[in-house]
Amino acid sequence: MRLAASQPIWSLPLEEVHQALQTSAQGLRSEVAERRLAQFGPNRLPAAKRRPLALRFLDQMVHFMALLLWIAGGLAFAAGTPQLGWAIWAVVLINGVFSFWQEFQAERTLAALTRALPSQVQVWRDGQLGFLPAEDLVAGDRVRLEEGDRVPADCRVSTAHALYLDLSVLTGESLPVARRSDALEGAQQQAKVSTSERANLVMAGSTVASGRGEAFVYATGAETEFGQVARLAAGTARSASTLEVQVSRIVQTICTIAVTMGVVAFALSVLLVGMAPLESVVFATGIIVANVPEGLLPTVTLALAMAVQRMASRKALVRRLSAVEALGSVSVICSDKTGTLTGNRMAVESTWLPLPAEVLERLLLRAASLCSNARLEAVAGTGGATEPWLGVGDPTETAMLVAAAEAGLEPETLPGRHPRLREIPFDSLRRRMTVLVEWSDQADDLPIATGGTLLITKGAPLEVLAHCTSWLSSAGDAPLPAELRQQVVTANDGLAARGFRVIAVALRRVDDQSTTVPSDDLESGQMFLGLLGLYDPPRPEVPDAIRQCRDAGIKVTMVTGDYGLTAQAIAQQIGLLDPPSSPDRSTAQQQASADPVRVIEGTTLAQISDVQLRQLLKYRRRLVFARMAPEQKLRLVLAYRALGEVVAVTGDGVNDAPALRAADVGLAMGISGTDVAREAADIVLLDDNFATIVQAVRFGRSVVTNIGRFITYVLASNVPEVLPFLAMVIAGIPAALTVLQILAVDLGTDLLPALGLGADPPEPGVMRQPPRPKGLPLLNRAVMVRAYLVLGLVEGLVAMAGYLLTWRANGVGWSLLRVLAPQLLHHTAGAGVVAIQQQATTVTFCLIVAGQMGTLLACRSERRPAWAMLGIPNPMLWLGLVSEPLLASALVLLAPVAAVFGMRPFPMAWLGPMALAPLLVILVDAIDKRWRHAGLVPPGFSRSVAAVRR
Repeated sequence: MRLAASQPIWSLPLEEVHQALQTSAQGLRSEVAERRLAQFGPNRLPAAKRRPLALRFLDQMVHFMALLLWIAGGLAFAAGTPQLGWAIWAVVLINGVFSFWQEFQAERTLAALTRALPSQVQVWRDGQLGFLPAEDLVAGDRVRLEEGDRVPADCRVSTAHALYLDLSVLTGESLPVARRSDALEGAQQQAKVSTSERANLVMAGSTVASGRGEAFVYATGAETEFGQVARLAAGTARSASTLEVQVSRIVQTICTIAVTMGVVAFALSVLLVGMAPLESVVFATGIIVANVPEGLLPTVTLALAMAVQRMASRKALVRRLSAVEALGSVSVICSDKTGTLTGNRMAVESTWLPLPAEVLERLLLRAASLCSNARLEAVAGTGGATEPWLGVGDPTETAMLVAAAEAGLEPETLPGRHPRLREIPFDSLRRRMTVLVEWSDQADDLPIATGGTLLITKGAPLEVLAHCTSWLSSAGDAPLPAELRQQVVTANDGLAARGFRVIAVALRRVDDQSTTVPSDDLESGQMFLGLLGLYDPPRPEVPDAIRQCRDAGIKVTMVTGDYGLTAQAIAQQIGLLDPPSSPDRSTAQQQASADPVRVIEGTTLAQISDVQLRQLLKYRRRLVFARMAPEQKLRLVLAYRALGEVVAVTGDGVNDAPALRAADVGLAMGISGTDVAREAADIVLLDDNFATIVQAVRFGRSVVTNIGRFITYVLASNVPEVLPFLAMVIAGIPAALTVLQILAVDLGTDLLPALGLGADPPEPGVMRQPPRPKGLPLLNRAVMVRAYLVLGLVEGLVAMAGYLLTWRANGVGWSLLRVLAPQLLHHTAGAGVVAIQQQATTVTFCLIVAGQMGTLLACRSERRPAWAMLGIPNPMLWLGLVSEPLLASALVLLAPVAAVFGMRPFPMAWLGPMALAPLLVILVDAIDKRWRHAGLVPPGFSRSVAAVRR
């Protein structure tokens, strides 16, 4: 939507802007806004064109693994075995349907979660300031913009207080540019500059780098400048995550091995066994299909989708899938203090005045309330009461307003009684905020004469104190002596040592010309008023989360802009640092200064080199960084990464964006975070809670673990499928499985049961293991040893034993069996011999399926025995487990199906050994786990596992 004027909107005075946009200085009425929204549509970009579903489904049928199976099916048709060809192609179709459905569901889940966190904007409707979804904005709306906000639409600035904009998304300019509210005239009006560079316009997609302001919307949605840029990027495809790349490489590696084995099988069957070429093609095709991990790709998609859903249910919104896998390797968490480790429920708990007096305390609260951009909204309570208050704005400022309200100062009326003339916004470098207000209230008996203009500054005590030359004594304004200055510092340290955030307030009278004086000159020579001690209690669940991180081998580092003593006190309360060692001394006495070994302030950090910083981070596991500037936070993240650590970092402000982008996992605050921080982050914490990070790491670890479990499970089934062929070549006995029976095993074990492994929740104890080394391949030596030499070998030996014992039960020993092998191979054996062979292969098939049931349960953990995992719920896994014997029974007992797959019912006596087969696999696996983790396995076998454990 765009409302046009007779002249460019940047050239119009504000009164004419209101007329052109058919609005007023107070903004739109709700009914007008609703009509415009219905007429012009929501403030959002048109949906990007997606690849049609039919083509995306086709993608699942033509990737590397699918093409290999299509070719294998074609070879089966060419060899005169259409049943085998159809069976192989059925594998491709079933796998493709699963993969497509899981990918489709994963995309829907991400889209739904993104919609669950709509962008909010402050907008005036009916003369009241409130929050609305950015999509509801229309031309003519009056919006408020603050530091860190993403501009929601193209707007004309109406007021600007040190307002600077980041236009890099539109112009590529990395430096913030100033914005002003007056109309552009003269040469600048005639200059041929782009619309986005006009000094009184703020454009959709840009961000507020500093300051604050107000503006009127004149273009929304696709009509904005950003909408034009977005159209160019609409077709950009999402790049594959590192996990997806690694899985793709595993698929290609295994498929290459499968083809190689197929070629070797073809050569050996022709040269050594004496098979006809067409029969050899069929058998080689079976070997290829047996080794192809058909269900791997849909399992990866399912594992990621399940992790995203589970993390969302724990208040962690994933914005980039690659972050899920990175969480599993996180070894360092750099966390903010306020709102993440603490509850962000600020309250004024203490005040300190050089000259204690009730009237001075009221002045302190009034001055602090006037130097604030927050506001209170009364919430109706029981009995018509109007408390508590609902605070809107910064929690620190809200707490000061609540304290003023409780003191009877009616802070909601103060802006009207003391109009603001100028504002110098707070920023992380100055650490203070200053306002100029009219001081003309005659009703108060405050020790400040009425009339004129008053300058009020609030901020970090040491920074505010440095700009003070006097204090408010009983006789009025008096010089600030050195001893009183030291008393202020001591009082500040005492409050900070109790975990308080301390805010100092100062003021002075100024003349009417001060609205144009530079800020540094304006803030000098002030009169110190007092200190406010605000307490933000630690979240009750944080100490346990800190303990879990230690158990998991994760370093936790607090990074805060707060005073060192405050940060140290909170760190001790949550268990990040050790508590004071001498209980007979008061906390304030023990902590007269922050521990320089554990608490590093920004000024100290600025004096040490990068090499010294890396040494400090390497050998100190418990650290707190206080009074940190944004660029120092980025330096800290880069130093940790240079040490090989995988870093997760939290952030909420616009200045945190570089650190969020530089980290392996950026975590933004969903409640207190700015739009810029959320856009830069990989994950948004919907509750701003540190404990949520720990839960996210837990689920991140389970994703990679589940993929590894599935790979182990699939590789284990390959051994009993290949072993009958090796026995035929080496020992000269008939093949214990047919190619169609191999496919039946794959269809019964590589899809639904294996998908259940991908959906397994994190196992108990996952947060008592060290982080997974970054870059450790999924298909490592430990996985292959366990799959091939433990689980697969047991399955293969049990299946071959069943095959030989079936022949023995029918009176055929080893020697006679070797004599019958050529007859069965060339289809010259009698009907009785063929019947025994079909019964024996059926027993082999069922024993493999039974063994896979045990392997499925064994693969749920790399450390715990299968029976220890039975209490962990996973409906999909149990459904897959039940499906295996049901499928096997259908293949054996349904005569038409049994005829296709060469099955024949066997004596009921075999049900007992088949029931014991999964138990044997579970028992051997439990012994292997116990030996491996007791160090009884040969070093070569356990080296990869040891690497993981380190």
